[in-house]
Amino acid sequence: MPPIDVIINAAGGSFVENDTEEAIRTAFSEVDLDVNIHLAFSGDELSSLAEKAASGDSEIIVGGGGDGTLALIANAVYKAGKTFGILPLGTLNHFSKDLGIPQDIPGAVAVISLNHTRSIDLGEVNGRIFINNSSIGLYPRIVRHREAQQERLGRGKWYAAFLAAVRVFSRSPFYRVRFHLDGHSFLRKVPFVFVGNNLYQMDLYNIGTRETLDKGKLSVYFLHRGGRWGVVKLLFRTLIGRLKQWRDFEEIETEEITIDTRKTKIMVALDGEVVIMETPLEYRIVPKALKVLVLAPDAAE
Repeated sequence: MPPIDVIINAAGGSFVENDTEEAIRTAFSEVDLDVNIHLAFSGDELSSLAEKAASGDSEIIVGGGGDGTLALIANAVYKAGKTFGILPLGTLNHFSKDLGIPQDIPGAVAVISLNHTRSIDLGEVNGRIFINNSSIGLYPRIVRHREAQQERLGRGKWYAAFLAAVRVFSRSPFYRVRFHLDGHSFLRKVPFVFVGNNLYQMDLYNIGTRETLDKGKLSVYFLHRGGRWGVVKLLFRTLIGRLKQWRDFEEIETEEITIDTRKTKIMVALDGEVVIMETPLEYRIVPKALKVLVLAPDAAE
């Protein structure tokens, strides 16, 4: 069997020069797996390495990094019809946690060595896939302002994110959005629209997690009415776990939905990365599109 291609985001915040690579190499050696480890220091390098691995001989491609990194590599793996392994090396690691992947390198490598696959869904918008979620409105604007704070002023990620959130919130951007769903359309004025790959939990103790990634549905969430005060109430109700009981908070479960605005182009967040897309935004679920190495159900128990 050809060596497994392992692509690591060496520009990520949790990557430690020499130490991380050595830990990964040792973990694979201990389970007798032959690997080729590739380090990427930019998004362009990640894309190039992922495409090269996808066209190569290895049937298993492993991505190491945060959710944005994993989404980029997963796109190449999905198009090539190969199998995806995960090393959670990011800050939050939502994707790997929802799949039950251990959050340490030896544990994640052990899962890869078991070679148990599961086919999961992917989300897609205008031809771009996402593994977790996509959104318009508040979040992509905050990310853009945060990146500007970091690049121009050299501020830390979390401090820059706080300042960006204050700035965006003070302006309270609302969009007039038209949703097209099942042959019908309706208009809303919203601060954000959140589209998840499968159903996100909204109760206090499980917020932001998913019980399954193979139900074949998108989850669409948005807030309408209320202005700035409505956004404050949104945060408060999220904290106390009573978001679903709020009449100004709407959720839709669907296989596809089209979102249109007056703008011809709009900022869209995809797994934490912000891109500019032309409207309308056509979202759909791609069922059981990606083969992922996970724990078998009995092993997870």
